[in-house]
Amino acid sequence: MFIHRRRARQAGFPQSHRGVAATELALVLPLFVMLVMASIEACNMVFLNHSLSIASYEAVRVAINFDSTNTAVEQRFDTLIAARNVSGAALSISPANVATTPRGTQISLTATAPCDSNALIPPWFFGGRTLSVTTTMVKE
Repeated sequence: MFIHRRRARQAGFPQSHRGVAATELALVLPLFVMLVMASIEACNMVFLNHSLSIASYEAVRVAINFDSTNTAVEQRFDTLIAARNVSGAALSISPANVATTPRGTQISLTATAPCDSNALIPPWFFGGRTLSVTTTMVKE
């Protein structure tokens, strides 16, 4: 009889432990899935913020050139935003016209994008928020 119990333990879970394992899985699995989804979405928002930073930086590099125009700045921004598949991004330039801005003046570009239209999963974690990045350089 003692040998039979040892073989039963080695063969796998006894019947009473299978129900406990299923209950633990039912309790922990939704939390684990939510944690994984939140991590993926957070990484996506970090990528979105980085994309806005790169596009804003590259556009302001165009804006500080002595012969630059607003059209050239916006085209550079749009090219980078499109390459990174960011939707709903907007750019604001201060001062409004970079062509007439005198040398030595600071030019600021603010890039914004809504989190809702750039989320991988339905907007749950970052719903209703907008990311914004401002880059400032001095005109050459």
